[in-house]
Amino acid sequence: MDRTGREARPQERTLTAEDIGAELGTRATLVQFSTAFCQPCRATRRILDEVAGMVEGVAHVEVDAEARLDLVRRLDILRTPTVLVLDDAGRTVCRAAGQPRKADVIAALGAAIP
Repeated sequence: MDRTGREARPQERTLTAEDIGAELGTRATLVQFSTAFCQPCRATRRILDEVAGMVEGVAHVEVDAEARLDLVRRLDILRTPTVLVLDDAGRTVCRAAGQPRKADVIAALGAAIP
């Protein structure tokens, strides 16, 4: 899902609303790990907000990587932005680092929403 077309293999992890500090979407959740001075994070935020607004039941949650080092370490987040696509149960179905393209985010949602 990143700009180079490479998609990291999702690790079998389930996240809860408590983990990410916000409610999960009823159909899927786009979780974005960002840092304050990350320019691609801003563009990624706009893309994910737009996609979440287009697809009913999809939530976009941005996690401050610097404030949540525990979660960053647990999930092995190595750079920002990193985006996780979760299904309705909070299972990671897709993971990618770097600024995604809108079309790739929409395609990744296809794997999360039955």
